[in-house]
Amino acid sequence: MNDTRETTDLDDEAPPVLFRMPIDLRWRDLDAFNHVNNANFMTFVEEARIRWFESAGNDWLSNGRAPLLAAVQMNYRVPIPYPARIFVELVTDRIGNTSLTLGHRIVDEDGKLHADGHSVLVWIDVASGKPVSLPDAVRAAAEMG
Repeated sequence: MNDTRETTDLDDEAPPVLFRMPIDLRWRDLDAFNHVNNANFMTFVEEARIRWFESAGNDWLSNGRAPLLAAVQMNYRVPIPYPARIFVELVTDRIGNTSLTLGHRIVDEDGKLHADGHSVLVWIDVASGKPVSLPDAVRAAAEMG
């Protein structure tokens, strides 16, 4: 299914964007069909998540706690041609006690939607592997959205 709606037309009740990261595509991002390889979409979203965490402060990865990617879902809407500048946008979908669900969109400079989905992250105690409460800085940053 192709969806070429502008990001501003996606949903009148869409949550506000928490973080927007530009990416200038590299030649190596392409596959044999001359568009961005689907695996790179996940890498783009991962990079945006890490940069957003870092912008939230040092608390996101401290005191023996770390985020674990529990689930990720990606809807591929329209191939991304080369050359292009794209943007990864993150939104808060759900804030739990030990988990955070971030929505993500990949759009181009004109607002064309290329992909969307969500990632579920669970904070764990690194030593025990058991879930722990979200870091205060992450919760506060996610609540801004």
